[in-house]
Amino acid sequence: MMMVFVQVVEVLKSLKNLVHLFGKKRQKRFDKIINETLKNNKSNYDCIVPVSGGKDSYYQTHVMVSNYGLKPLLVTYHGNNYLPSGDYNRDRMRAVFNADHIVYGPSIDVLRKLNRIGFKKMGDMNWHAHCGIFTVPIQLAVKFNIPLIIWGEVAWDISGMHSPGDFVEFSARVRHEHSLRGYEWFDFIDDPKDKLTEKDMLWAKYPSDKEILDVGVRGLYIGNFFKWDPNYHAKLMNKKYNWKSSFQNFERTYRKISNLDDRYENGIHDLMKYIKFGYGRASDHASKDIRTGYLSRKEGIEYVKKYDHVVSSDLDYWLDYVNMKEEDFWKIANSFRDKRVWKKVKNEWIKNNLWD
Repeated sequence: MMMVFVQVVEVLKSLKNLVHLFGKKRQKRFDKIINETLKNNKSNYDCIVPVSGGKDSYYQTHVMVSNYGLKPLLVTYHGNNYLPSGDYNRDRMRAVFNADHIVYGPSIDVLRKLNRIGFKKMGDMNWHAHCGIFTVPIQLAVKFNIPLIIWGEVAWDISGMHSPGDFVEFSARVRHEHSLRGYEWFDFIDDPKDKLTEKDMLWAKYPSDKEILDVGVRGLYIGNFFKWDPNYHAKLMNKKYNWKSSFQNFERTYRKISNLDDRYENGIHDLMKYIKFGYGRASDHASKDIRTGYLSRKEGIEYVKKYDHVVSSDLDYWLDYVNMKEEDFWKIANSFRDKRVWKKVKNEWIKNNLWD
């Protein structure tokens, strides 16, 4: 029995050493790309870091500034939905990282219209936010001749689309097909009620291939090269920079460290995902925390049962913001329900749950 135990320990040590060596190999790959990309850099900045002020964008900036000694330009798309803790964290970044910071936001009138149009068009009032953060930094990279954009998490390594070993970089295709749901700025200027013009949407225009190639812009995800752990990021950034989690609990998830830049991401924007597909933010957070060992599956299921179905109070805030009646909201929202997930019984929408 002792022999088996010793063998198991040795196997675990070997696996740990392999993971360590694998991480070192990835970091060396990152080092090489950084050195090659910046060798002929003629810009005043070494890279752009798109930031919301969240724990992950703090971590991205920390790696580039503290670990690599680079001078980044921080770029934020401001969608007018920040929570107080989000405002606090975002506004401190240029001080704690000694970095220039451009915060760009469309006019409030344009944002209200985009909220309404996006909700009616695709059941996503936050389309403008996805478009903004994946367009404005690239525009500025071209404008200021900055060859490198540092993104954070690799979203598709947990969805099966790509392997982490593929080292996928940011592309116009990923932006258009996934982040923007296949829509572009010109799809938002034909609404009969909410009139928008091309000038209203200049911030949403993606640069041409030639403009990008002339500068040599590359978008790297540091999640491909460094271990990505949001819970660890939050603790480390709090310790080093006094980064703050949400000042209050969320109604649709147990985490207080995620999506502080947009009150709707954990709220009614995520409620729309639940309405469409039958799972919400608590499912997302619990799944990640189970995989990384912060929760047991039993604990995760309890969180999902408690939070996924909740209609959060930010619905009232959004309805007032866009001047919409609640009955109109539900009429539009229910039209997006996937019939493979939901069925209507006596005027009530129900779905089958894996735990039932």
